[in-house]
Amino acid sequence: MILKKFVAATEKEAIEMAKEELGSGALVTNIKKIKPKGLAKIFVRAKVEVTASLDEMPVYNEGEKERLSSKVSSDIPIPPMQDVKKEKGNEPEDEMSIQDKLEKLEMLLEMQMKENEQKETAFEQKERTETVLENREPQREEPDDEPEEDERTVACKELIRKQLIQNEVDEDVAASIMEDVDKALPRNASVNQILTSVYQKIILMLGQPYLIDITKSRQTSFVFFLGSTGVGKTTTIAKIASRLKLEKKVNVALVTADTYRIAAVEQLKTYANIMGVPLKVVYSPDELGESLEELSEYDICLVDTAGSSHKNKKQMEEVRALIEQVPIADRQVYLVLNASTKYSDLQEIAKVYADLTDFSIIFTKLDETSSSGAMLNMHIKTKCPLSYVTYGQNVPDDIAELNPQRVAKKLLGKNQGN
Repeated sequence: MILKKFVAATEKEAIEMAKEELGSGALVTNIKKIKPKGLAKIFVRAKVEVTASLDEMPVYNEGEKERLSSKVSSDIPIPPMQDVKKEKGNEPEDEMSIQDKLEKLEMLLEMQMKENEQKETAFEQKERTETVLENREPQREEPDDEPEEDERTVACKELIRKQLIQNEVDEDVAASIMEDVDKALPRNASVNQILTSVYQKIILMLGQPYLIDITKSRQTSFVFFLGSTGVGKTTTIAKIASRLKLEKKVNVALVTADTYRIAAVEQLKTYANIMGVPLKVVYSPDELGESLEELSEYDICLVDTAGSSHKNKKQMEEVRALIEQVPIADRQVYLVLNASTKYSDLQEIAKVYADLTDFSIIFTKLDETSSSGAMLNMHIKTKCPLSYVTYGQNVPDDIAELNPQRVAKKLLGKNQGN
């Protein structure tokens, strides 16, 4: 495992330096702004430090090579090194860098090992040895092909597994991560290697965010937002519409089918007026179908569906009928989930909507939860790509593309809330 730091005037230059030296297979593990101290800050500009890693684990034989290569799933491509986008707005910053976590983990392991040594007295050691000698039958000693892991390595891996579970990663998912790390690393790997390998594994599992396609085409793209009442669909649509129009210069229209709540229509109408985009209100699925030609002059139409309980079968069928008014090639669908919802409920909600259509996942209200485990869990369990995250009510600031590096750091960091 190669872990190197690159310092340059800008983030882009530092990443290019890392690409040039380590190649496109490297991963960015941390980005930090270095500000000059004292009077120097008046004359010297701040620089950017990028930490990048490259996995160069040895392969001892052909059998091991085949075993490791079989672990790379064909449906989870290993992404090349990419520029890490910084989220703007009020999203909480990382509590500490991955290097800080390595140091803290090493210190914790040292303390744990010393405590174990103190608890194990000389008398207990002697008693255990005598018991083993009395019960042991003479056996022919055979050479050990593979040395067992030492106590420090075992303790390190167990500590990381517990840390993931504490941050609400599903136990099966955490076990799968540690199993793959075991197979990829040599015996008695260093703490640095173990933690960095887990970090990279989480990033690969999360994948790259699946975002709204803004490629200009002849056909209008209809983007549907599904979800239960109160998850923040309308506010999320306003944030995305604002960014598409102001930053990407996309010709946007809004459509709402959420006529069960008058307040929802009024809220979206207010946002539409502020942004200067049209709003179309449809009262039935057929009405959307009849409006397709009218809306064809726009690049993207963001469709707000009615918020309802996923247990209401009648409303679920209405959502299905609404989506099916638009051909598959011309539509994208996003399921909006509240990140603070109980994991078992998230699974049930996703299962019901999966019977209606394929979708990507948006997580809202990250500012109301201290854990990011649900995002990894739902991506693994549903096999649906993640996309955007929101973390407040400010429009259009409190939204960002999902950042796999940020999520991985949160999962390996102490759960302290936002």
